[in-house]
Amino acid sequence: MSDQTHGLAQWTARLNNAELPAMAVVVHDLLRLSQSQTASVRQLAEVLLRDASLTSKVLRVSNSVYCNPGREVIRTISRAVVVIGFDQVRMIGLSVSLLDGLLKDSPREQLQSLLARSFHGAMQARNLADYRALPEKEEIFIATLLRHLGEMAFWSHGGKQADLLADALAVPGVDRDKTVKRVVGASFDQLTFGLLKTWNMGEIGQLVKASHSSSGPAARAVTLGSAIAEAAREGWAGETMQALLDPVAELTGTTREEAMQQILASADEAVRVAGTCSNADLGAWIPRTDDLPLDLSELLQMDAVPAQSARTAVQEPLLQPNVEMLKLSVQNMMLMTKSPINLENTLTGVINGMHLGAGLERVMLAVLADNQTRFRARRVAGKGTQSWAQDFNLPCVVSNPHIFSYALQNNEVIWMGTPTSSGLKDLITSDITSWLGEGPFFIAPVIAGTRRIGILYGDMRLSGRPLTKAQFTAFQRLTELTGSCLKALSGRG
Repeated sequence: MSDQTHGLAQWTARLNNAELPAMAVVVHDLLRLSQSQTASVRQLAEVLLRDASLTSKVLRVSNSVYCNPGREVIRTISRAVVVIGFDQVRMIGLSVSLLDGLLKDSPREQLQSLLARSFHGAMQARNLADYRALPEKEEIFIATLLRHLGEMAFWSHGGKQADLLADALAVPGVDRDKTVKRVVGASFDQLTFGLLKTWNMGEIGQLVKASHSSSGPAARAVTLGSAIAEAAREGWAGETMQALLDPVAELTGTTREEAMQQILASADEAVRVAGTCSNADLGAWIPRTDDLPLDLSELLQMDAVPAQSARTAVQEPLLQPNVEMLKLSVQNMMLMTKSPINLENTLTGVINGMHLGAGLERVMLAVLADNQTRFRARRVAGKGTQSWAQDFNLPCVVSNPHIFSYALQNNEVIWMGTPTSSGLKDLITSDITSWLGEGPFFIAPVIAGTRRIGILYGDMRLSGRPLTKAQFTAFQRLTELTGSCLKALSGRG
């Protein structure tokens, strides 16, 4: 084995002579921008434009339905920042740099599996940080993604020694840690810390180390995100996942069921984003949530039941987002802002866009009626909403405000059920819950110019599946277009 690489120093030197440091420079510069209060669009563009391939892929992801459900064409980095936001573009750049840097050559199965798991864990950790309102969410994302950097780099550039280790680990009952140390000459964790140090990833390296021992919120988010991705491989109803629900609920200040909803939503998001950020089909390696029980309480009660038996036969197919329908609805409504047709076409466009396009299971447009003293349903969609169309009646009294009147008065699009909306819980009155039930929902004001028309509402209460960021973005865009269409109609008449 004299001609083979062995030991921490040799492997660190070998990997640093590979192309990985070039990737590390981009990641380091993008992280530096995230820590700067004065970072500009020009500085971000300069970092991304160093590599034409990276720029092309960032623009491709920016044009995906996940980031840009309205499908506004984005051709430049500066336009991407305007349409989807500075932080989102930077995060895309970070993800693409890391994934492409490691997957550049023909990737072996071990690398794809581990990288998909790391990416899944990073999405889980970032969303936990977002839910907890931690300021270091980008650092948490990168730290979780790089928590297994040593192993990923080994599988990416290990050559024949990677083949040797793969064969050794395939032996039933083998001690994994001892086998790795025998073949590599160091543990994968040691290799991770060594690479992060030589790449000048000081704060990220500290956070990765802290995630192995510290109980601070940021370190806990990294630890839990990584653990969730690992546990998901055993099944969403497995014992390992069940054991993580209490720590997640404690970190986020939620119930076990809400924690599970958050975890499943992050998994769905990871599948979508992984499919756009990488040439390899990493999303295929992330466990799906499509066939879970409609009632999550069933899942939470099955502490030791294998994942397969936790799945139930669904009598009716679950409503899924339809990208083409969403795109068509947005395009039609954009045309109607310039050439208005009639009110019914406008209402059909927004309701179909939200229900059939964005995949929201129940949708309602409630308008101010009876001299603006109450909200009544004007259009609805979804199973069980016909009673709303006939009978929904919510008083609108200044002395007794609720979330409908609040959203309309403050011209605010709200995702109820998230940390940022927790201060508005008291505005969900008993009248509202008697009509709509309990759980997360979207709500937005419909305003034509200066005229307050009513409220748009959407939820996923039929299946209990979590709402997603992509749905919220589509909901916001369609709400905005509804107001513009109604304004154009009133101007024509």
